[in-house]
Amino acid sequence: MNKELIINVTSNEITIALLEDKKLVELSKEKCKTGYTVGDIYLGKVRKIMPGLNAAFINIGYEKDAFIHYLDLGPNFNTLHKLTQSLTSGKRTPKFENLKFEPQIGKTGKISACISSGQPIVVQIAKEAISTKGPRLTSDISLAGRHVVLIPFSNKVSVSQKIRSNEERKRLKRIADQVLPRNYGVIIRTAAAGKDEADITADIQSLIDRWENALRKVRQSEPPAQLLNELNRATTIIRDLLSGEFSAIHIDDKAMYEEVRDYIKQIAPEKQRIVRHYKGSVPIFDNFDISKQIQGLFSKYVSLKKGAYLIIEHTEAMHVIDVNSGNRAKVDDDQERTAMNVNLAAAQEIARQLRLRDMGGIIVVDFIDLHKGDNRQALYEHMQKLMAEDRARHTILPLSKFGLMQITRQRVRPEAINEVSESCPTCNGTGTITPTVMLDRQIENQVAYYVTDRGLHYIKLRVSPIVASYLKKGLFSLRAKWQFKYKCRIKVVSDPSIGFVETRFYDRKDTELT
Repeated sequence: MNKELIINVTSNEITIALLEDKKLVELSKEKCKTGYTVGDIYLGKVRKIMPGLNAAFINIGYEKDAFIHYLDLGPNFNTLHKLTQSLTSGKRTPKFENLKFEPQIGKTGKISACISSGQPIVVQIAKEAISTKGPRLTSDISLAGRHVVLIPFSNKVSVSQKIRSNEERKRLKRIADQVLPRNYGVIIRTAAAGKDEADITADIQSLIDRWENALRKVRQSEPPAQLLNELNRATTIIRDLLSGEFSAIHIDDKAMYEEVRDYIKQIAPEKQRIVRHYKGSVPIFDNFDISKQIQGLFSKYVSLKKGAYLIIEHTEAMHVIDVNSGNRAKVDDDQERTAMNVNLAAAQEIARQLRLRDMGGIIVVDFIDLHKGDNRQALYEHMQKLMAEDRARHTILPLSKFGLMQITRQRVRPEAINEVSESCPTCNGTGTITPTVMLDRQIENQVAYYVTDRGLHYIKLRVSPIVASYLKKGLFSLRAKWQFKYKCRIKVVSDPSIGFVETRFYDRKDTELT
């Protein structure tokens, strides 16, 4: 399978598209420099204890208080709490590997016995803010690397179950045991299989250094404060997915290109050549035919082959997917065979849509009724096989008597479809638009302002394809007339993602003008 990563960087956000054989399977959007992403570690302050929920609200600097449940404190919370108190009070603290562990907390205790309102607490974001909820936190700290996941306050070495070879498991455990100081444990990831001892050792040591640096920040900080930030979304995806199947990583921003290339140089020097800086004049997502796929896939109706289709509904409690045979049922005579073929094709598209939209929580799929038990079992096994490629934790139940398949899928970030659904740029959510007959006058007024008041001699307009054609039409086009009238260079760029009467202005450095 050929994998490509396409990264589009703007002043506000980073959009990452993962292609498998030129087909879009994952889409991630990350706001630039907003923080509060999964894996970030903070020194927070307990705002309020909720005995009825056996939980607490923590101030980590986010607009809404974050939430932590008693079970998310972790078994060694007493040791972490004592260390935090020692660091924040300025007392002399022994090296982490020399710490003496406190008794572990039980699974049935009360949060009010462990923390109190106003106290500082070290926490890690386990789930980003979603809808009206603040981030979900944990104090069971872990740091993910390329080959291992480091777990402070532990002395256990575990190996991924996907590594089957007993000899390889023993080798990896021996490497970890040799390099790990006391009070550190690791989970060895699947990516470590077959890797050199030096690479694994360097990965473990870099994570230990990051954790010790975070502890030093506890002594210097007042809550709320960030102690350690996870890698940005682009490098996180590269860290988790980079393999021999990756053929190229295309990035349209020079700074991000340098950052990703330097990161890959550290973790997989032989892969450095696949990172490429995209310099084309056409938007990067248009060049790789991603914009069209996004527009076609993030709708309520998803077409399948031969007239079949899916209907995807989103509610607060769950997601519902209905499979329909469409015109196909009129063509085939064998109803059972038709239903099975449509269901198999639908299962493949559903597995893709779950990853693409990053749908989480409860998903109920209403497949076309199958009367044979063998077919129902075959469909269930086919769905399990398709979902095996999904990195998010999930559980799939066999078809019920009503032909429904229930799926639960881990959700740690806001659903992707919400991220790509925005207020209409044409009407800004008001439901009314400015008469298009005045559009050219509005654009000219803006051009006049930037030239006469701001002193610019180069302006790039990014507009919808229809408006771009209108502005460039004819020998003496509107663009040519404005260039002559205002003595400046005007470049018109066609962008299908822009609303019909929306116009964006950029300077020579491609910085958006406001």
